[in-house]
Amino acid sequence: MIEKRAPGKLFVAGEYAVVEPGQPAVLVAVDRYITVRLTESQDVGHIRSSEYGQAPLVWVREAGSESIVLEHRPADYVLSAISAVEELRAELGTPPRYFDLDISSELDDASGRKFGLGSSAAVTTATIAALDEFYSLGLNRTQRFKLALLATIEVAPTASGGDLAASTFGGWIRFTSPDREALRLHRAVHGLASAMSCSEWEGTGVTRLAPPDSLQMLVGWTGSPASTERLVSRVRVPGTESARPYDSFTADSRACVDALVRSFEDDDGSALEHIRDARRLLQRLGAASGSQIETDQLRTLCDIAEEYGAAAKPSGAGGGDCGIALSGVDLPTADILREWERHGIRRLSLSPHPPEGGIDDF
Repeated sequence: MIEKRAPGKLFVAGEYAVVEPGQPAVLVAVDRYITVRLTESQDVGHIRSSEYGQAPLVWVREAGSESIVLEHRPADYVLSAISAVEELRAELGTPPRYFDLDISSELDDASGRKFGLGSSAAVTTATIAALDEFYSLGLNRTQRFKLALLATIEVAPTASGGDLAASTFGGWIRFTSPDREALRLHRAVHGLASAMSCSEWEGTGVTRLAPPDSLQMLVGWTGSPASTERLVSRVRVPGTESARPYDSFTADSRACVDALVRSFEDDDGSALEHIRDARRLLQRLGAASGSQIETDQLRTLCDIAEEYGAAAKPSGAGGGDCGIALSGVDLPTADILREWERHGIRRLSLSPHPPEGGIDDF
């Protein structure tokens, strides 16, 4: 049996802007995981996950092709990851085999509601790592990330890949996204192996960050899962805004992210103000697009943290899910947590997942 796990993630700054090629974001991998267990099978494969109900998904190989066929075909990240690996495996001349996958998750609550910690990215990352070992493909982490992103954008074309980078490399990172539409076109024309090394990756990057030891992180969950893809599709078409149009938002977001990265490097105490700036940018974007990025619960979460001396903002697309608060390590957090609980906000006990492996050139 092969067992692989991948961590969830939190966006710290740069949401929405990062979906534009070359735009940066800061993320942190967290110590909640999706685990994929792979065992070889014969003649038919199974995918078991609580998300698919009690009965497993059953898949077979389409005669005369490398396509994977399900009895019921959902728009599914696991299937896309399998199909991507199978396409690469065939291009490399590796013989096909059958296998079963068993998937378990710590990224949702007991009732199955997602915490907004990037479960789709984590399961894609873990599935590709397991299949890489199963087929002895010998991919490095950067190659696995690329394969994961190429699989993901077949399901969600606007996905930035930041969550995949956090799940793949761990720790705190600065991430810049590639031109995903160009990558999809290159794969369609030239194949997957070529798409993993093509020039369309130019501008993509992952840089490790070391936040100051003087900072601590709190995460609250509002209990309202949100659709990242739906929210992103709404704000990418700018609405009428009296203050700043969308292109100014992306420029301001880049400046905010770069200032936050410098504050980490210099440990100059300005990180909290940059987190507040990031929140204001999201508020402005929500107002411009008519989207509720900062819901009432997220606003309450952030305002409570601010009242007691922390800096807070929605993490990710907003619309529900999580908020993140940063403060100095000497700030007592009991009052924040008590007020969060009183307002129905659940603290998620999360710590950064440590960095893993090297980052090869893109």
